[in-house]
Amino acid sequence: MEKKYPLPPFNKETALEKIQLAEDAWNSQDPIRVSMAYATDTEWRNRNQFINGRAEVQAFLADKWKKELNYKLKKELWAYQDNRIAVRFEYEYRTKEGQWFRAYGNENWEFDADGYMIKRYASINDLAINETDRKL
Repeated sequence: MEKKYPLPPFNKETALEKIQLAEDAWNSQDPIRVSMAYATDTEWRNRNQFINGRAEVQAFLADKWKKELNYKLKKELWAYQDNRIAVRFEYEYRTKEGQWFRAYGNENWEFDADGYMIKRYASINDLAINETDRKL
């Protein structure tokens, strides 16, 4: 398996690079592209869901973006150490019914030596907003 640069241990520059790569992938809304940053046996907690492995990640994301339209995400570095990065983020989306939301949250990431994310723990809160209140 190829390496997924940048590799741990992270410094500020490489942590920021890893975050930008993740943000760009998620904003593509391509479940396959996003999933390739994760180890084949990755473990996720996303809100109240537990997701294991790339196939489940791909299915989860495909379903997510069928419901969350006009998705736009921004991630920011919170902390990093060794093979771990913590980010805070916000994203906006609208439902099929036309209601806009802004979601806020934190993620804790852990990477293997080849740079693949092996653990992703996300805590997320949604806030209904008016379209005129969008920031992203």
